[in-house]
Amino acid sequence: MKFGVVVFPGSNCDRDMQDALQDDLNKEVVMLWHKDKDLSMFTMDDCIVLPGGFSYGDYLRCGAIARFSPMMESVVQFANKGGKVLGVCNGFQILCESGLLPGVLLQNMHQQYICKNVMITNGTEVFTIPIAHGDGRYYASNEVLESLLENDQILFRYCDVAGNVVAAANPNGALHNIAGIRNARGNVFGMMPHPERASSPLLGNTDGKKIFALLGLAS
Repeated sequence: MKFGVVVFPGSNCDRDMQDALQDDLNKEVVMLWHKDKDLSMFTMDDCIVLPGGFSYGDYLRCGAIARFSPMMESVVQFANKGGKVLGVCNGFQILCESGLLPGVLLQNMHQQYICKNVMITNGTEVFTIPIAHGDGRYYASNEVLESLLENDQILFRYCDVAGNVVAAANPNGALHNIAGIRNARGNVFGMMPHPERASSPLLGNTDGKKIFALLGLAS
């Protein structure tokens, strides 16, 4: 599996993602500039990654301008054909703005930027993964939420150390403690926590590698 990491003006986690994929997962990585459009070097078995940061300075709304970049036109086409796409933090926001994932990411409930380790669960395991965002509060209509629940599209929820999905473990006020979701087809993934910042033994945490494996991106 080969990865393409899209770099927007204001991206600041692109090199973190590149290092995690190359050094910790031993993957081939191609860096992609937002003004380019060519994804012909990737197959449907590969993955395009939208990293964290502040694309276009987060003007208007987070991800609202990035969705109109030439590269995102190609990413949408790639995803619609079945190619894998992962968005982390600002990348998750861009996926929602572009319509590849439902819902939106709103300003944190307490209107403060949060940077810390949190616990998330997939319903079976508990992982310690860092977050770093000011607009990570997942919101969607009741109809969308019901669909996400019925189709098992909620990937991760904020939880306590025992894996309990409780309000006290929710750092930003996200509905249903949602930390990550996927599309109905199962090839587009978005999450606010940063697995690339928890994938190296040098950091004392390799739970991020487990996240990549759960998403089918580490084989």
